[in-house]
Amino acid sequence: MKNRIVWWVWIWVCGYIIAMQFPQFSIPWYVYWIVFVLLGLLLIFSLSGRKIGILLILICLSFCYYQGFEHRNITQIHLGEQSNEQQMEALNGVTVKVKGHITSPVTVDGDHVGFIAALQKVNILENSPDKNQNNGLQVAEDVQISIRLLSQEEQFRTMGWQRGDDIELSGTLQIPSEARNFGGFDYREYLRQQHIHWVLTLKGTDSVIQQASFHWNWTQLLRYNDQFRHFLAAKLDQLFPESQAGYMKSLLIGLRVDLDPQQFQQFSNLGLTHILAISGMQVAVFSGILLWILRKLRLTKETSIWLVIALLPGYVLFTGSSPSVVRAGLMAMIALFAVRQNWLKEGINLLCLVGWLLLIWNPYLLLNVSFQLSFSVTYGLIIGVPWVSKCLPQKSKTFNSTLAVTLVAQLVSFPLTIFYFNKFSLLSWLANIILVPFISFVVTPLGSIALLFSLISLHAGQWIAWFAVSCNTFTFWLTNVMDGWSLFHLIWPTPSLWWIAVYYGLAALIIRSLVRWKAAKEAQREGVYIRIIRGLRFHRMFFICSLLCFVLLLSYGYNPELWNKEGRVEFIDVGQGDAILIRTPNNHFILVDGGGTLLFRKKGEEWKDRKNPYDIGSKLLVPLLKKRGVHQLDYVIATHEDTDHIGGLQAVLEQIPVRKFIFNGTLKPNSKTEQLFQSALKLHIPLISATEPLSLSIDSRTALRFLHPASSEDLKLNEQPLYLESNQNKRSLVFLLEIDHTRFLFTGDMEKASEDEVLRRLDRINPPSIDVLKVAHHGSKTSTTEQWLDYWRPKLAVISVGEHNTYGHPTEEVLTRLSQHQIDIFRTDQQGEVQMIMTEKGLQTRVKLSGE
Repeated sequence: MKNRIVWWVWIWVCGYIIAMQFPQFSIPWYVYWIVFVLLGLLLIFSLSGRKIGILLILICLSFCYYQGFEHRNITQIHLGEQSNEQQMEALNGVTVKVKGHITSPVTVDGDHVGFIAALQKVNILENSPDKNQNNGLQVAEDVQISIRLLSQEEQFRTMGWQRGDDIELSGTLQIPSEARNFGGFDYREYLRQQHIHWVLTLKGTDSVIQQASFHWNWTQLLRYNDQFRHFLAAKLDQLFPESQAGYMKSLLIGLRVDLDPQQFQQFSNLGLTHILAISGMQVAVFSGILLWILRKLRLTKETSIWLVIALLPGYVLFTGSSPSVVRAGLMAMIALFAVRQNWLKEGINLLCLVGWLLLIWNPYLLLNVSFQLSFSVTYGLIIGVPWVSKCLPQKSKTFNSTLAVTLVAQLVSFPLTIFYFNKFSLLSWLANIILVPFISFVVTPLGSIALLFSLISLHAGQWIAWFAVSCNTFTFWLTNVMDGWSLFHLIWPTPSLWWIAVYYGLAALIIRSLVRWKAAKEAQREGVYIRIIRGLRFHRMFFICSLLCFVLLLSYGYNPELWNKEGRVEFIDVGQGDAILIRTPNNHFILVDGGGTLLFRKKGEEWKDRKNPYDIGSKLLVPLLKKRGVHQLDYVIATHEDTDHIGGLQAVLEQIPVRKFIFNGTLKPNSKTEQLFQSALKLHIPLISATEPLSLSIDSRTALRFLHPASSEDLKLNEQPLYLESNQNKRSLVFLLEIDHTRFLFTGDMEKASEDEVLRRLDRINPPSIDVLKVAHHGSKTSTTEQWLDYWRPKLAVISVGEHNTYGHPTEEVLTRLSQHQIDIFRTDQQGEVQMIMTEKGLQTRVKLSGE
């Protein structure tokens, strides 16, 4: 092999990237074959300009291949000769009856059941543009099934469903939801990259016919594997306490459903999540331990390698066969074969060849974070560890190697980590040095041995598990201590692609210049020559300059908006609720409310509660704030304490530093509100009860003025400055925000009585006009009266409201009122996130979706 394979792979990747950037260019299929023939001719005949020709043809070939792959990724459920987009729009909301089989594990969580099914037949029942067309359509397409259970009996029934079962059901076809906020998670694109174009939803299981399938196929093999893994999971429940069982399931058999969310968060904060997912490291440890055991049994090196290669597919299957495990297993098998054939020196070529084959098999892997991390880190280790080792002390080879591997892995993974997860711990390298070897070579073997012994004798397995329990206690204590040092946990905004490219280039220059500087210093010890001294000075200066540029690059990446003096008000789409992020021209951040999900449970419906319910704060709001570089919030303002306004603030307080918390001076009597305030007190966040006429000067260009509730109301209750209040709407905070002479009025969920009270107190002689009104109570008819609009005369109005909400918000009455006052209306249910930017040219507005 020659290094040209490495270059060919990088050229192929460039072709994919170009195809992603220009999806509108469609190239006919025959051009693909012409390019393929030209490439073959260049490889066979030595022609002038051969290298440049191969480079250009490879890029064109890669471009055409990716486009062809994209054009084939369309739904097979159709209504005639229409484009894929037209087909999906026509079928969205249509009721269908489908027949197929389950191809994924069935997840039953509270009143929700989810799985993937491979459909073979689709019948269109109703709501179709053409009811008589395509009934009994034969297809071969995966869809995501989502069932909302109506009774506990249905829950018990669905718990018996398994992968491989034949299934018939009737439900509604829905296009998966797209990203509704700038930089938000795009569920539609996530499913599309798995060749899934539909979510089939239904309520109850009355229309479902499920039966076990006895046809032997790959899915059946996975079904039996699922059963075996759940059997082992039950054994782990018996071996380990409840606080550790989920952790050991994740570690040993790749089941993460029972993993404690708090434990996962601590591991995530320290950059240790790769331990909790079966991937390359676990496959390498498994292969290494197995090789060691086989050699101790006096088997030859060649025989041991062949046996490990033969057993690796079983390990991949046993640990869940996730894409990351399959890739790691394939790479391990090829690496072992390379060792067997003495090809290990061609490791970089082998890695690139495997990556190339995988990208040809599935081009979407290039967009997969697991693929990017595993191959980039492996690539960096092969190239970087020998160089970094030369820069480290040589006294202990073991320590040298361990430190070099850790540093290179951290250096290579850092840009991707902050790009996807927007956080990095300065303690990550230390946590990895201590815990990765400890967990890999102590905890994992102990847990595996205990599990094996438990198959023979549960009592014997529990004795061995006791040692693993003690080790886990130490691990959790250490992660808890290190996670508590919040000063070392940094939030990074999502970097640009050019920043990542410059980062890798400067990192390579720093390591290379440091190695040459050290080599020149060693040469100087043997004899002083003018050439050596000049080289020593040059490499030292080059290293210092590269390091300085690297520090400047990191500083810019940490706060790229430092010199941006534009103010922003961002109405984040959190569904039926409010969450507004304000960025002042001097880089202060204010969060107004945090959204939340309303749950209504009757007595006896506890079975509907989910182990891991969707939390607006941790799943949507906090990731968005981190992506936008919010290192700390100067103020969090809770207009009132209804769940759809403060439900997401708990996660915000736990994960993002908050300087001050402003609320309406009352406490709503429920557990979530009490937990929120207890968290604020525990974190030593000052609580400010805001009443009229409180004013705050945020910076020289930004000011807040609170208009409601009035201070006189508090005077009546001076013996109880903080009192219980169930009806929070009437106590909603109302305040004016002024940024560079642009005025916003925020109203929470205030109602007509509060509006009248505010108007009585304000100056009616010279009423001020405002630029933007945040419409109260999601557009409910209980507020936004004629008198209110006449007084404030807003130019724009924003309604934060959930798509397809059951409350009828916004009401037609309010929409008509706003239109009659010639106010431009923005709605998060139709347009997604609404951003308003104060520039030198005035107020500019942009929305995430085009609207209706």
